[in-house]
Amino acid sequence: MTLPCITAARRFDANAHRPFLIGAEQVGWIRERDVPLLARWPDVFEMANDGVTLCATFDTVDLRSAALASVIGALAADGRIPGWRNETYAIRNAFDAPPLAYIERAASRFFGTMTYAVHLNGVVEYADGGAPFGGAPFGGAPRGAPQLWIARRSDTKATDPGMLDNVVAGGIGWGFGIAETIVKECWEEAGIPAQIAASAVAGRTAHVLQSLPEGTQAEQIFIYDLALPADFAPRNQDGEVGEHRLARIDEVARWIEEGALTVDASLATLDCLLRRRWIDEDACEGIDALFAPPALA
Repeated sequence: MTLPCITAARRFDANAHRPFLIGAEQVGWIRERDVPLLARWPDVFEMANDGVTLCATFDTVDLRSAALASVIGALAADGRIPGWRNETYAIRNAFDAPPLAYIERAASRFFGTMTYAVHLNGVVEYADGGAPFGGAPFGGAPRGAPQLWIARRSDTKATDPGMLDNVVAGGIGWGFGIAETIVKECWEEAGIPAQIAASAVAGRTAHVLQSLPEGTQAEQIFIYDLALPADFAPRNQDGEVGEHRLARIDEVARWIEEGALTVDASLATLDCLLRRRWIDEDACEGIDALFAPPALA
């Protein structure tokens, strides 16, 4: 079967967007209907049918950042960029590449620039083990089977309010590495101490390119599994999580099928379940393509 999250993760029409470039490098996607909004700044953008380019006069990171900041501030004031975060993201096409400019996090989807995030699967495995899942694609849950901690996002979140999510998930702001972000987000979202967070084990990296109401999500999601003690219960610290639930694998699978989990959390969870052979590969047709960059990115 093709799960809704797999289809959604690549629901993107390049013909409905115009490339956003800095110099000769494409760094994002701007919706065609948003392109006219940028015509207010002819001294900042060069407009062409095949792309929108930041003017070459802005030839340093600081100059580019300042020029974009003035535009972003005006667009936000007009309600075109919602969910202001007061967080800095770098415009860069690879996580370890030098930044071309810095922008407010909320603007990344308007300009369709590459962003980076970590998602952690909170895994609880019991001493009495449990037989592997078999039979139906998602199987049943034997006694002592592993479970996953699932979070419900706060109803006040700027994106996907009230939806189910991984126990820990967060964007990687400029100045933070992956390991630092894991420790930071583990504490803020689930009260997981640093000594436990440091034991997170890397899975695969998912590549999302999807159209959303606020623009384009072009994101690399670094997926990790974190073994949590059986007697540990997550406690949110920053108000961004409404509740946590300890769920059986079959319950989580059903939520993914129903679209109750966010697309990002669904992909991260499926990666965990597949790597551990807790679900059948046939249940996730097409997912392997999401662990490689999209061809048009």
